[in-house]
Amino acid sequence: MNHSSIHPATGIGYVHLSVAHLDRSLAFYQDKLGFQLRRREGQTAYLGAGGPDLLLLTEKPGARSVPGVTGLYHFAILTPSRLALAQSLHRLAQTRTPVQGFADHWVSEAIYLADPDGNGIEIYRDRPRNEWPRQNGQLQMATDPLDIEGVLAELEPQAEPWTGLEAATTIGHVHLHVATIPSAEAFYGDILGFDLILRYGPSASFVSAGGYHHHLGLNTWAGVNAPPPSPDAAGLRYFTINLPDQAALAAVNERIEAAGVAFQEKDRVIFLRDPAQNGIVLSAGQEVETVVAKVTEMGG
Repeated sequence: MNHSSIHPATGIGYVHLSVAHLDRSLAFYQDKLGFQLRRREGQTAYLGAGGPDLLLLTEKPGARSVPGVTGLYHFAILTPSRLALAQSLHRLAQTRTPVQGFADHWVSEAIYLADPDGNGIEIYRDRPRNEWPRQNGQLQMATDPLDIEGVLAELEPQAEPWTGLEAATTIGHVHLHVATIPSAEAFYGDILGFDLILRYGPSASFVSAGGYHHHLGLNTWAGVNAPPPSPDAAGLRYFTINLPDQAALAAVNERIEAAGVAFQEKDRVIFLRDPAQNGIVLSAGQEVETVVAKVTEMGG
């Protein structure tokens, strides 16, 4: 299939997770990470940072973390500055929240941890695009040690008390466990239209819209041909891809139909699954409440 790039202004919207205990998860995401609880409807809570909702949590009593399956590797909270990253790091230290690792990826600086259900989380800040290293036109990324002292030095001695994530915070990317790299690249690249940015050997690929370092990470670290999670698993229900307008959405829809990929559509909200059965929602310019309602009607 000839590659047609997705609109360059495409980005990640919100992420919807299943959790075992909603109150426990809300305490974690509000107190440790600084999300705001926007509203709670039944067993689902909507969290954000001042702009659109970024995270939906739905309680699934008895849900458990299941290893060796496809699904979420991590979702990534993009802070708007190095100072904001420092504030998040300081908050994690204050609350003695376990952290799994730190990294300098050259294009970004990142902190890694997990929520009470084992859902992976990255908190990061981007370096300015003009500082991203390139070699022969190819974007370069790595996993080097994070300059933790340098990050914390951003904190001012007389800084205002931390009040949570800044309003400009977004979900910068989603990193997925997939069954195979070739099938994932074909789906996210040839069909949805994301551009391949780089590969890490045979087991991981990174794709994006508009030259970003990655909107989606794809890996087989849970095992090649890993099965999808069982219905009682905690983790990813679906994530959303926001296109800038209906024309951009229609272009993707046309490629999905041409490829014969199964999907559902309700009032210009599209729900489908990748070859590893990860849930994806495509929409353009619709409010989160509207998208959620349409996805719920479609059984997502």
